Amino acid sequence: MSNYPVDLSVKPDVKAFFDPDTNTISYVVKDPGSNACAVVDSVMDIDYAAGRITYGHADSMIAWIKANDLTLEWIIETHVHADHLSAAPYIQDKLGGKIGIGDKIMVVQDTFGKIFNEGTEFQRDGSQFDALFKDGDTYHIGTMQAFAMYTPGHTPACMVHVMGDAAFVGDTLFMPDGGSARADFPGGDAGTLYDSIQKVLALPDEMRLFMCHDYGPNGRDIQWETTVGEEKAHNIHVGGGKTREDFIAFRTERDRQLSMPRLIIPSLQVNMRAGEVPTDKDGRPMLKVPVNGL
Repeated sequence: MSNYPVDLSVKPDVKAFFDPDTNTISYVVKDPGSNACAVVDSVMDIDYAAGRITYGHADSMIAWIKANDLTLEWIIETHVHADHLSAAPYIQDKLGGKIGIGDKIMVVQDTFGKIFNEGTEFQRDGSQFDALFKDGDTYHIGTMQAFAMYTPGHTPACMVHVMGDAAFVGDTLFMPDGGSARADFPGGDAGTLYDSIQKVLALPDEMRLFMCHDYGPNGRDIQWETTVGEEKAHNIHVGGGKTREDFIAFRTERDRQLSMPRLIIPSLQVNMRAGEVPTDKDGRPMLKVPVNGL
């Protein structure tokens, strides 16, 4: 493990919010030494067929923060999600806080700016976000120091955020019986994902890991918390000493069998803009559908 500033003595309070429509888990993470908190991987609700956006999931997080008299300092995106829309700007408008993502967002913006035929008015410099994190960057949530680990492979901009003894892994890992995320999106790579997972598994065994998604394999109840030690021992894709070559072969074959996420087209357009819905020339919210573009 690199010299990341791990401090297992700091144990943040973590409140999970599960969205059954997208199988996403969002989090409010409270500094144990103050009333400061962060939101990780929020969800904005969309009825794609009807073209209707609502905010029930985000409102439940906002209500929790207000009811517990917390101060929101950060709204963290672990990556540009392809399966749900971020509610970051909506939450920021209600509660404040800074929106942060990995600095490789610029790679994602350039790739999908071309796919969605965005004009020159779409900035590809990450300026839609308040903070762009590099590997090892630190920041504070109240008195608690947090840091970002660069973990590409699922996308070029994935990061794991470590807050005390809790790490929020985005789509880099799933629960042990869920394995790992796909690596076939533009800019993804199975070998790179394996290497990133090894960085996460090099954290202390006691480190709590919090998933961004869970699908209840084999009909079990939805779960979202495990540990590094549990993943190392039991993860069905990378645990128990599975090799890089085995992982690449499995992941590549598995990804060939997967269909595109249901909400990938609206999600990418919104999330590469830090959660803002794009507009047409008249300022009306509008989404594009690139034909044979993905």
